Order: sequence, then structure tokens, then C-alpha cells
Amino acid sequence: MASTTLLPNATWHGLPNELRLAIVDGLKADDVASLSKVDMTSYQATVPVRFRKIRLENYEALERFLENVPRSYFAYIEDLFLCTKSETVFRLPVLPRVRADSVIALLSATRGLVKLELQVQGSLDHSALSPFPFLNNLKSLSISNCGDECRTPLSERFVVSMAASARYLEELSLDRINRSKLHAPELEGTYPCPPLAINDDNIPDHPILGSELCLPSLLRLPTLRKLTIRETHLGHEGWSTVPLACRLEVLDLGSCYHANDDFNTEWTERIMTAVGTTVDEFSLTSTVSDTVFAKPSVTPLQRLRKLHITPHFPVDSVVETVSNLAGSPVERISVQCFEEDVVDYCTALEEFLTVRVERGPQFFDKLKQIDVAVTASEDAPTDEETEERCTAVKRLQDICRDLRLASAFDKFDKFVAYNASKAQAASGPVSYATSFTDSRRFPVKARSMSI
Repeated sequence: MASTTLLPNATWHGLPNELRLAIVDGLKADDVASLSKVDMTSYQATVPVRFRKIRLENYEALERFLENVPRSYFAYIEDLFLCTKSETVFRLPVLPRVRADSVIALLSATRGLVKLELQVQGSLDHSALSPFPFLNNLKSLSISNCGDECRTPLSERFVVSMAASARYLEELSLDRINRSKLHAPELEGTYPCPPLAINDDNIPDHPILGSELCLPSLLRLPTLRKLTIRETHLGHEGWSTVPLACRLEVLDLGSCYHANDDFNTEWTERIMTAVGTTVDEFSLTSTVSDTVFAKPSVTPLQRLRKLHITPHFPVDSVVETVSNLAGSPVERISVQCFEEDVVDYCTALEEFLTVRVERGPQFFDKLKQIDVAVTASEDAPTDEETEERCTAVKRLQDICRDLRLASAFDKFDKFVAYNASKAQAASGPVSYATSFTDSRRFPVKARSMSI
């Protein structure tokens, strides 16, 4: 009889290292954690997966990570969230250079880093820029100011130099970035005056951009494909004059609360005009006029296929602004709104579709799909509110169906079904626990290592 004893090379420990790594890569997070506790061989096999995604919530977590994790493990980090804000306001202040040294110690050893989300409390010492020319795998960079922008501004010169130093960067997201007094002296003393960054003239010239480290210089980054700028003052003549070297495919421009609606609209249109020839997807936060974008012969958005409307876009302007983009071959319109605004947005989309029918077959003739996503409210809706929202959703669904438009109303069908069953119920109210949402305000990310 053949022996049933397993050969040594058929056991877990006898497998080639590459095969063990492949097996671990397919396990769930809990299973990886359990496997890491079996023995040292198993622990080493789980290290690349366990350290692939790291989340450091504050400066103290960064210090603990540097102190306790072997430096050789840093090479496995591909996705990093790093916040340099102190855990408590009661600790002694950390000098900017000391804080920057900790960031350098981590980033200089993460040569496999692909995605970096960086939250800083004002600008770090400019020495923190030194690792970025060596992050050759970095494709996605997100930078935001998590501090008080009046007391701890995050200079545009710092973030532009950082982005330009990452030579293969494709996606860039900026949030609450301050204009530099060096590049916007005309803003000083104006009303309302946005907070300006000062004392940032010590940031060295960039090899390509030189001393022009203003926001419009981002358009000179040849590898950039996706650009997001939110809560940032956009007023700069350079958006119209900087030589365009990138081919942006996705553009997301948020409004600045230090400026009025007319100002935000003007500069949004200028940037759209400058980069629009290659843009395939655009997120709408400010209104746009019909003078530039309504006709196919003049609109710069010749390739715009996907239009996204953010929750903060004024619902009263949806019909007019979307109609003003009729010159682009838009195929898909997606709307994200807060739960309490569902009825208003559904009504606005109904009105837009009515306008589309009235203007004839050439108006938005490429439109194929309308999607709606809802950001959950902290407060549970009443039965009357739920019924009203269900009715609005079903009415919009019916209109899309009549016009032969695909539509994605995630989880809405359950509400419509519930509303119908409740109307036909012969006895007491039906218990219905499904959450009226398809996206949370604070989404939970995938598997990560939090310190």
C-alpha cells in the first residue's frame, strides 16, 4: 500500500518561500494574524502582507512605529496613511525639524511605496522633501492640512515641490492648502483675505520648476493624470499661462470658503478651459456658465464622459449648470448627496431630464446612465421622511426607465419595495432596519496595520 505520510516538501514549512507568500496573500486579515502566531517561519511569511498597508494616526504613533518595527519591514509598505499631528494638545511642542526627521526616517526606507496620504499640521521643515525624489513607485499622493490654517498654514510651495519631486506621480489630491505670499502678494490686505503662508522662501528651487512653486505649476508635471484641489484659494493668473505638460483625465475642483461663489466659478472655469481638452471625468462643486461649455464647437471639454456632482453643490443650480455642459459628450452623470437632500436632488434630476426631452435628440444625446449615491445622516429619518424619499427615488427610476437610461440607485430598491409592502400590509407597521445609505461619511478602509 502506498504510504499516506506527507513528504517533507509537501508541508507548510517545506513549501518554497514564493508559494508561502502567495498563500498568505490570499488569506483574510484575521487568518493572517492567526497564522503569524504559529511560529517564526509563519510570522516571516506574513510580514509582507501585514505591513503592506500601514496607518499612523498621529506623531506619537509614528515615533512608536520607528522605535519598535524593524527598519527592514518598511520596504513592504505600499499604502501609507501618515498624520504628523500630536495625539494630545497637552504635550510639549515638537520642533518642525524634529518632526520632519521622523518623517524622513520612515519615507527614506519605504522605497516600495505606491500610495501616500499625508496629513500635516502646517508645513513641515523643508528637509522633509528629501526622500521624495527616491520614491520611484509613488503613484498617488494626498496632502491635507489637519491644523488651523490661520495659525499653521500649509504652503503651496511646500506641496508643489513635494509633488514635483515624485517623478512618476499620477494622482494628486490637495486639501486646505494656503497660498504663499511670495506668489500672491496681491491678496494681502484684501477682504476677505485668505490665510497666506509666509517665511517659505527657504524652500529650495526645484530642478524643473525652479522658484515657481505655485499651484498652477502642477500642470507642468508630465505624468499627472488625476488632480483634486479642495478648500483652496485658486486665484492665480498662471492657470492660463503655465505651459501645459500633463494630460489630465480626472479633474476635481472644490470651492474655497474664503471666496464668494462668483470667484469660485470664475477660476473653476479658467482651470477647466486650460486642461479640459484631455479631461474624461469632472467633479462639479461650483456652477459654470453656458458661454464656454454649452456648444460642442467651443467647449474645451471635448472628451468629458463622466460628470460627478458633489454633496456640497447647490441643488438649485443642478439643472442650469448641467445643461450648460451640453457641449460635452457626457455619458454618465453621478450624484452624491446627503440623506436629507435626496428628494431635492431627485427632483432636480427629473427637471433636467424633462429639459433634455424638450430640447430634442441632440441635447445630451450621448447620455446613457444616471447614478445616485447617498451619504448617511447621523439622525434616523422618520417614517414620513423615508416614505417621501422612497417615492422620489421610484419616480426618478421610472423616468430613467422610460428614457432608456441605465441607473444605479444602490440599496434604493429595498426602500421602494418596503414602501410598497407597507402600503399593502393589513396589520401593524413592518420593522425595517436597512440603512438609507450606500456610502458613509467616514468609510472604513480595507485591511491595514494601525499603530
